[in-house]
Amino acid sequence: MRNTLFLYIRMIFVMSVSLYTSRVILRTLGFEDYGIYDVVAGVITMLSFVTASLGGASSRFITYSLGKDNVKESKTVFATILYIHIVLAIFVFIIGETIGLWFVYNKLVIPIERFEASLYVYHCSIFTTMIHIISIPYNSLIIAYERMNIFAYISIIEVILKLVVVFFLLVLPFDRLETYAILLLIVQILIRMIYSIYCNKNLVISKVKPKKDVGLIKNMLSYTSWTLASGIAYVGYTQGLNILLNMFFGPVVNAARGISVQVQNAIFSFTSNIQTAMRPQIIKNFAAGNIGEMHKLVVMSSNLGFILILLLTIPIIICINPILTIWLEKVPKHTANFVIIMLLSGLIEPYKVTLLNAIHATGKIRKFQISESIFLLLILPISYISLKCYNVSPEYVFLIYLIIQFITQIVRVIIILPEMDMSFGYYFKKILLPLLKISPCIVSILYFIKVSNSTDFLGLLIYIIGIEVLLIFAILFLYLNNNERRMIFDKMKNFSRK
Repeated sequence: MRNTLFLYIRMIFVMSVSLYTSRVILRTLGFEDYGIYDVVAGVITMLSFVTASLGGASSRFITYSLGKDNVKESKTVFATILYIHIVLAIFVFIIGETIGLWFVYNKLVIPIERFEASLYVYHCSIFTTMIHIISIPYNSLIIAYERMNIFAYISIIEVILKLVVVFFLLVLPFDRLETYAILLLIVQILIRMIYSIYCNKNLVISKVKPKKDVGLIKNMLSYTSWTLASGIAYVGYTQGLNILLNMFFGPVVNAARGISVQVQNAIFSFTSNIQTAMRPQIIKNFAAGNIGEMHKLVVMSSNLGFILILLLTIPIIICINPILTIWLEKVPKHTANFVIIMLLSGLIEPYKVTLLNAIHATGKIRKFQISESIFLLLILPISYISLKCYNVSPEYVFLIYLIIQFITQIVRVIIILPEMDMSFGYYFKKILLPLLKISPCIVSILYFIKVSNSTDFLGLLIYIIGIEVLLIFAILFLYLNNNERRMIFDKMKNFSRK
């Protein structure tokens, strides 16, 4: 509970400042430069697809070794993980400055007068990505130790530094796109130094030099080889789609996509706090053989995550036009539709992330990773064929994304439950049945409640409060069972007495 509270304090602050800085940056750079930054920086993100796989593996191996209470083994694991990430950072630099650079020159749609500035963005993004890769072992170590307060403090420092970047962007007399890329690189260097200093002073496991343990590297790479397919799929349906949109529609659509992703990430941060805090407990309970307790954590993480994301998502979808206008003032075309579709896909996220935490705890990921990756990789070719052969609007690309995400979640449930020794009946009763009971109410709210495009803040706030009240009643009487409802009412009574 304490860890989750720290993460929420961090999230509220980070999200508030991020939304403000996004508005200023969009207004300062303009739609075109904002879109250029989003797509050019995305190219190097594609080249670092291994990062997501190694990040999950790092967290799993460190947490698992801590669960066995073996400090010597944990030090070896961390030293090896650090070595692997340094090698990976060098690999990203080499590929980025050769194949990646060729791609920027020959495939991206960038106005000729902004091409030189886009190269500044690209080279800075390479170094930013390298620093991020080297930071992953330290981030994983802090999460494994459940030092969420430190994780929260450093995140707050990072967002404050990005606020300072906005200030400098407004006053420095240089090209704003180039300046933005360079300042973000400086921020990443400073944050990397803070993580290293804290870990080296406070976490004994980090006081090691990079070390090549061949046996452990083989073990980790064997584990990562299956998560690698998932990493490739993730890059395909995120940055791959972003580049696809650039090739067919230009950088302004990239700006709309960048804003929609930022809104989605802000919403996800609410649920990820719960799941980040619970992930080490799920892994440690599995390592200790407490399977029943692990199942309870999976159910709790899924249901709490869905409730939080539902309360945030539905009001935003209904009030999307006035919200975007109040937030950004000038809104790129397609942004509202992109945000709605991305938020609908986000309703799957809490169920997805919890199952991923559980399957990584078991280590039995081969069958799951292959199946998940096959489905998710379909998003990119289906989108390309639709754009190339049928000249569809960019919204259709996001609809394809939504449909395949839903199908993939069904595949996850079918494959993962047997691996974690959870019956389908238990999962249906505890997770799916409440979802089925509340779904008609959610659809009715989305269909019948309409909000005007007026930017009257007070009127919009009243609408949102009314929608939240409806959702809370639906959650209490349709989603929660009698015991959960009684527990909430008892806590409310005790709070009122105090």
